[in-house]
Amino acid sequence: MTTKTALPEDAPAPLRHRLFWAVGGVLAVALLGLVVFALSFRAELDQAAERGSSDLALAADRLTTGLQRYRELAVFLSDHPTVLALVFAQSPGDSPKQATSDLLRGLADKTGAHSIMVVDGAEGGDSQMLAAAGEDRLPTGTRAAVRRAMDGALGVAHFVDLEGRRRYVFAAPVFTPGGPAKGAVVVNVDIGLLEWGWPTEASAIYFTDQYGVVFVSNRSELVLRGGSAGPLPVTHTYHVSGHDIWRHEAGPYIPSPTLHLTRPLPVVGLEAELLMDLRPVLSIAGLQAGMASALALVFAAFLVFAMERRRTLAEANARLEARVAARTEALELANRELQHEVHERHEAEARLKRAQADLVQAGKLSALGEMSAGISHELNQPLMAIRSFAENAQAFLERENPGKAADNLGRISELARRMGRIIKNLRAFARQEPETITDVELTSVIEAALEMTQAKISNAGVTLDWTPEKQAQEQVWVRGGEVRLQQVVMNLLSNAVDAMKTSSETEDKRIEIRLTPGDPTRLTIADTGPGISEPEKIFDPFYTTKEVGASEGMGLGLSISYGLVQSFGGRIRGENRTAQNGTGGGAVFTIELQPAQRGNAQQESLDATY
Repeated sequence: MTTKTALPEDAPAPLRHRLFWAVGGVLAVALLGLVVFALSFRAELDQAAERGSSDLALAADRLTTGLQRYRELAVFLSDHPTVLALVFAQSPGDSPKQATSDLLRGLADKTGAHSIMVVDGAEGGDSQMLAAAGEDRLPTGTRAAVRRAMDGALGVAHFVDLEGRRRYVFAAPVFTPGGPAKGAVVVNVDIGLLEWGWPTEASAIYFTDQYGVVFVSNRSELVLRGGSAGPLPVTHTYHVSGHDIWRHEAGPYIPSPTLHLTRPLPVVGLEAELLMDLRPVLSIAGLQAGMASALALVFAAFLVFAMERRRTLAEANARLEARVAARTEALELANRELQHEVHERHEAEARLKRAQADLVQAGKLSALGEMSAGISHELNQPLMAIRSFAENAQAFLERENPGKAADNLGRISELARRMGRIIKNLRAFARQEPETITDVELTSVIEAALEMTQAKISNAGVTLDWTPEKQAQEQVWVRGGEVRLQQVVMNLLSNAVDAMKTSSETEDKRIEIRLTPGDPTRLTIADTGPGISEPEKIFDPFYTTKEVGASEGMGLGLSISYGLVQSFGGRIRGENRTAQNGTGGGAVFTIELQPAQRGNAQQESLDATY
């Protein structure tokens, strides 16, 4: 059979394939580099915006704080007694004016204010200067602030004087007692003096007014740019990831491109703006994109190497197919061994079931052993009473009092029936019950379990809250095993007594038993003990909160009970009383069993009767 590789015309095909994959790999690497650059640029841009916002906030605080002290100075002087004496004088003379002028000169020298003036509110809108320090006439740019002060508000204004200096003005009203403003204190600030005290910033920071004019800046080439003086030399504007990026020609000391950030300052009537150099951001993004591209190239080289290896492996695959037949026989042998192992596992499962049955029986015998002292007491009391009643009956017969003797004999008969019932329950409980599931009368199961645990309950000082249902129409029939259900109930009762007996915090020791017919039928056993510390572990084998010893449990009672209830197709769960109804304390165990069929239950009741 002739292969394609033997044909000369097919020889260039592998070369074309390699060229195709090479071009595709280069394009993929380039695309990856662009994606990494874009993602890295956005991430670095966000970090740069955070740093720029912090720098802009600091610069805004510096400007606001610098102007705030002059605002407070104007407000302070508006209530000064010397100023008030000058403003409210009926015919101001040289004495109040000189005192006020001295005060204003002293404060101007101490605070660095360009000028401080006190003006009156003359009618017609032209205010008259009463006293001044630093200037001898009221500048035109301050009149708007003075008019606002005369209206009773703090006047604010900024302007450029005839000498080209930038001024910021605060005008505080001087009020008459209980009346309108009669004068104003005008504090004039030279913005240039504030700028000289600022630290050097890497980014260009400037503050524009409502007309877009740069009024304050840490870059002299930006001062008074914008507005009617001409806009900033911005050539292109980009919006990337919620940020504004500018390309401009603002001078050699403001590189391009830059990140443009803004922050409104309504307190001083300006807007803070920042231009941050983005060249470091572009450098980092390019470096990360280059590293990603280099890694991609390395990966592509390994991919090419893997493809060559794949071709080699394809040739080796043909040789491996020849070994499949040899391996088939080995697999058949392994299959037979696996079937043998499955058979052994089935036998092990059968042994495990027998061991579980033995464990259940051992649990019952262990429970009988724990109750042996109480059962001995339950049997010893009737025996002593029988002896006493027999001696009394003999004495009454000797005295020819057959009525009293018959009464004592009746009591002896009742005690004998009680002892027989206890022994019958013990024998039934101890026998090896078959694992078949039948219909069981649940009330009788509870009564039998209580008879065998009554001594333990009484000795522990525990009060039992249980009302048995004796009427035939109120009997509760469920699916299960009578002896195994007795073992479950005895385990729960014994655990409840032990929990309350070992707890020093339990004063009202009480066990409540409730039976609720239905589908499913619920049997609830609750105590007033300390509760369950780890409800999710109580049914694990060998988990116990008791001290491990000869008289204490090994943590198998609840695990056995769980398995028994599961074998009946029921459920058992344990929880704290507070988790159930929100009152009291202690633990509550709920057993849910499948109800028996009505016909089967009545038939078994008749069989038990006859």
